[in-house]
Amino acid sequence: MEAEHLHPAPSIHPTAIVETGAAVGEGTKVWHLSHIRSGSRIGDDCIIGFAVYVDTGVVIGDRCKIQNHVSVYQGVVLEDDVFVGPAAAFTNDRYPRANPTTWEIVATSVRRGASIGANATIVCGVELGAWSMVGAGALVTTDVPSHGLVTGAPARLRGWVCTCGRPLVRLGELPPERCSHCGRTSAGMVPS
Repeated sequence: MEAEHLHPAPSIHPTAIVETGAAVGEGTKVWHLSHIRSGSRIGDDCIIGFAVYVDTGVVIGDRCKIQNHVSVYQGVVLEDDVFVGPAAAFTNDRYPRANPTTWEIVATSVRRGASIGANATIVCGVELGAWSMVGAGALVTTDVPSHGLVTGAPARLRGWVCTCGRPLVRLGELPPERCSHCGRTSAGMVPS
């Protein structure tokens, strides 16, 4: 009989709040002063940094890293291998008011392997494509294609990045055969 692969239990700092009904995966680390709401689901082997807020209904995949001071609000789904930089912000209401008579949560999808830079703002209702990269301080108001690199406020498509995260090509340039950093072929990463 083969030995079962043992995953460590989640590691939750004593100052963190994990409400009853929240699911935190094996090997996940939740750091100081973070708050994980009931009804949220965090996958295996994630890192939830200092003072992170994960709202009810949020889904976070496996191997995600969420840096310090990030709030992930209801309606946000982060697939596997997503990176969220320090103080990045998600929204979930297109017409916010302090005392609304109606409130509609607008979904946001962050696909596998996407990276969001520090202090970026992701306005609700967008999709960040697989392995895309959002530059630090960007204001994302529209969808980002897979492997797309966006920067600025509002964020604009500037070029394409490899799965390893390194830039492949700027808009309007011919794509290389391979990534100069990791050697992956750029076919399929850069639209023709």
